[in-house]
Amino acid sequence: MNQTSLLVRLSALSVSFFLINPNALPATRVHRNQSQTQASSASSVTLQAALAALVGNVTVTDVTLSGSVRRIAGSDDESGTATLKALSSGDARSDLSLSSGPSSEIQNFSAATPAGEWSGPDGVAHPIAFHNLLAEPAWFFPTFAIARRLSSGYTVTDLGPSTHNGQQVEHISVSQNSASPSPPSVPSFQHLTQVDFYLDSATLLPAAISFNTHPDNNGLADIPVEVDFSDYRNVSGAQIPFHIQKFLNNSLLLDLQIQNAVLNTGLSASSFSIQ
Repeated sequence: MNQTSLLVRLSALSVSFFLINPNALPATRVHRNQSQTQASSASSVTLQAALAALVGNVTVTDVTLSGSVRRIAGSDDESGTATLKALSSGDARSDLSLSSGPSSEIQNFSAATPAGEWSGPDGVAHPIAFHNLLAEPAWFFPTFAIARRLSSGYTVTDLGPSTHNGQQVEHISVSQNSASPSPPSVPSFQHLTQVDFYLDSATLLPAAISFNTHPDNNGLADIPVEVDFSDYRNVSGAQIPFHIQKFLNNSLLLDLQIQNAVLNTGLSASSFSIQ
């Protein structure tokens, strides 16, 4: 079992202990003053509770979601089928079969350096810029998005209760810090890795996540991405959203209605290989 898979289970099992004793949370590698550390620990408790709401006592190592999809890109509005796969280690891929032809996106975190590629109906593979690999590859599966951010090296900030899309939520922001500052002409690692979680105030199930993507040649230019989750259903003891909507620059890009979800089928890293 890899480290993140183990974290998915252990974090959920230990959430009640952390709620009683927040000081038991592991310290991150980022240097902070005492008040900042306490605030981050308390915020991590909220993420721990959200993970427990998602998986309970279940260990999740991989996921495969399949169903129907509507894709809207400018004047193109087409429908088809989608298959989404992810590993707890961070590998993820989406494969769409649309009226215009197939398209896919793969992000591979198994190698020493993360890599990714996308292809359209012509089947030609194009590399994904490195600065666009640092937010969330498994954007369609919030369990892995949260579990990875409960490991050391992440700064967790609780932005408090708010309303998001008319829903009462707890707003948590997570990012990674770099040991060295970025020059003015280069986006900070903290900014490129920032992901915001909007957790339903009643259930703590993720209602949405948001992050930024960027043009291939300009990591300083932000293009907002938001993914909304609803219609959670119990699958093998875990809560999985069966309705997923992905927005790009505040416009609906993908509307996914999941019809089948399976966990722990033994997906291997070879399913996420880059050409």
